Amino acid sequence: QVQLVESGGGLAQPGGSLRLSCAASGFTFSTYGMTWARRVPGKRLEWVSGISSDGTDTYCADSVKGRFTISRDNAKSTVYLQMNSLKPEDTAVYLCGKVRPGGLVTIVRESDYWGQGTQVTVSS
Repeated sequence: QVQLVESGGGLAQPGGSLRLSCAASGFTFSTYGMTWARRVPGKRLEWVSGISSDGTDTYCADSVKGRFTISRDNAKSTVYLQMNSLKPEDTAVYLCGKVRPGGLVTIVRESDYWGQGTQVTVSS
Protein backbone atom coordinates (compact mmCIF):
# COMPACT_ATOMS: atom_id res chain seq x y z
CA GLN A 1 0.00 0.00 0.00
CA VAL A 2 1.03 3.62 -0.49
CA GLN A 3 3.01 5.05 2.39
CA LEU A 4 4.38 8.57 2.74
CA VAL A 5 6.49 9.35 5.80
CA GLU A 6 7.60 12.91 6.45
CA SER A 7 10.52 13.90 8.63
CA GLY A 8 12.77 16.86 9.34
CA GLY A 9 10.36 19.16 11.11
CA GLY A 10 11.11 20.90 14.36
CA LEU A 11 11.70 24.26 15.95
CA ALA A 12 13.50 26.96 13.99
CA GLN A 13 14.18 30.61 14.65
CA PRO A 14 12.89 33.29 12.27
CA GLY A 15 15.32 33.49 9.40
CA GLY A 16 16.45 29.93 9.94
CA SER A 17 16.25 26.87 7.74
CA LEU A 18 14.85 23.36 7.82
CA ARG A 19 14.87 20.56 5.28
CA LEU A 20 11.88 18.28 5.16
CA SER A 21 11.98 14.80 3.65
CA CYS A 22 9.19 12.50 2.54
CA ALA A 23 10.01 8.84 2.03
CA ALA A 24 7.58 7.10 -0.30
CA SER A 25 6.79 3.42 -0.80
CA GLY A 26 4.11 1.19 -2.25
CA PHE A 27 4.03 2.75 -5.71
CA THR A 28 6.36 3.53 -8.61
CA PHE A 29 7.62 6.82 -7.24
CA SER A 30 9.36 8.00 -10.41
CA THR A 31 6.11 8.09 -12.38
CA TYR A 32 4.09 10.40 -10.12
CA GLY A 33 4.12 14.08 -9.36
CA MET A 34 4.47 15.01 -5.71
CA THR A 35 3.35 17.95 -3.62
CA TRP A 36 3.88 19.57 -0.25
CA ALA A 37 1.04 21.23 1.62
CA ARG A 38 0.64 22.64 5.10
CA ARG A 39 -2.09 22.69 7.67
CA VAL A 40 -2.74 25.28 10.34
CA PRO A 41 -5.47 24.59 12.93
CA GLY A 42 -8.75 26.12 11.84
CA LYS A 43 -7.62 26.70 8.25
CA ARG A 44 -7.85 24.77 5.02
CA LEU A 45 -4.97 22.68 3.78
CA GLU A 46 -2.71 25.08 1.88
CA TRP A 47 -0.73 23.97 -1.15
CA VAL A 48 2.94 24.90 -0.82
CA SER A 49 4.93 23.33 -3.63
CA GLY A 50 4.79 20.70 -6.36
CA ILE A 51 7.21 18.80 -8.57
CA SER A 52 6.76 16.76 -11.70
CA SER A 53 7.58 13.05 -11.83
CA ASP A 54 11.02 13.57 -13.36
CA GLY A 55 11.80 16.66 -11.30
CA THR A 56 12.14 19.03 -14.25
CA ASP A 57 9.12 21.17 -13.38
CA THR A 58 8.73 22.73 -9.96
CA TYR A 59 6.20 25.16 -8.58
CA CYS A 60 5.84 27.13 -5.35
CA ALA A 61 3.07 29.16 -3.80
CA ASP A 62 3.61 32.91 -3.82
CA SER A 63 3.83 32.89 -0.03
CA VAL A 64 7.00 30.77 -0.11
CA LYS A 65 8.48 31.60 -3.51
CA GLY A 66 12.15 32.47 -3.29
CA ARG A 67 12.43 30.87 0.16
CA PHE A 68 11.34 27.24 -0.31
CA THR A 69 12.69 24.76 -2.86
CA ILE A 70 11.21 21.39 -3.72
CA SER A 71 13.33 18.57 -5.12
CA ARG A 72 13.23 14.81 -5.44
CA ASP A 73 15.54 11.82 -5.67
CA ASN A 74 13.80 9.10 -7.63
CA ALA A 75 16.53 6.58 -6.81
CA LYS A 76 15.66 7.02 -3.13
CA SER A 77 11.90 7.50 -3.62
CA THR A 78 12.14 10.68 -1.59
CA VAL A 79 10.89 14.22 -2.07
CA TYR A 80 12.39 17.15 -0.20
CA LEU A 81 11.38 20.64 0.82
CA GLN A 82 14.24 23.00 1.63
CA MET A 83 12.88 25.88 3.66
CA ASN A 84 15.01 28.98 4.12
CA SER A 85 14.34 32.41 5.62
CA LEU A 86 11.61 30.93 7.74
CA LYS A 87 8.91 33.19 9.15
CA PRO A 88 6.55 32.67 12.11
CA GLU A 89 3.67 32.39 9.64
CA ASP A 90 5.31 29.27 8.20
CA THR A 91 4.41 27.44 11.40
CA ALA A 92 2.24 24.49 10.42
CA VAL A 93 2.09 20.74 9.95
CA TYR A 94 3.69 19.97 6.60
CA LEU A 95 2.42 17.00 4.60
CA CYS A 96 3.60 15.47 1.39
CA GLY A 97 1.14 14.17 -1.16
CA LYS A 98 1.21 11.77 -4.08
CA VAL A 99 -0.52 13.29 -7.11
CA ARG A 100 -3.13 11.12 -8.85
CA PRO A 101 -2.27 9.84 -12.33
CA GLY A 102 -2.44 12.77 -14.74
CA GLY A 103 -3.18 15.21 -11.97
CA LEU A 104 -1.77 18.68 -11.44
CA VAL A 105 1.01 19.18 -8.91
CA THR A 106 -0.30 22.66 -8.08
CA ILE A 107 -3.67 21.76 -6.58
CA VAL A 108 -4.24 20.11 -3.20
CA ARG A 109 -7.26 18.06 -4.32
CA GLU A 110 -5.22 16.42 -7.09
CA SER A 111 -3.34 14.37 -4.49
CA ASP A 112 -4.84 10.98 -3.66
CA TYR A 113 -2.58 10.05 -0.75
CA TRP A 114 -1.07 12.09 2.07
CA GLY A 115 1.39 11.42 4.80
CA GLN A 116 0.76 12.08 8.49
CA GLY A 117 2.83 15.26 8.41
CA THR A 118 5.68 16.80 10.35
CA GLN A 119 5.36 19.82 12.63
CA VAL A 120 7.33 22.96 11.80
CA THR A 121 7.39 25.71 14.40
CA VAL A 122 9.09 29.03 13.71
CA SER A 123 9.58 31.05 16.84
CA SER A 124 12.24 32.98 18.70
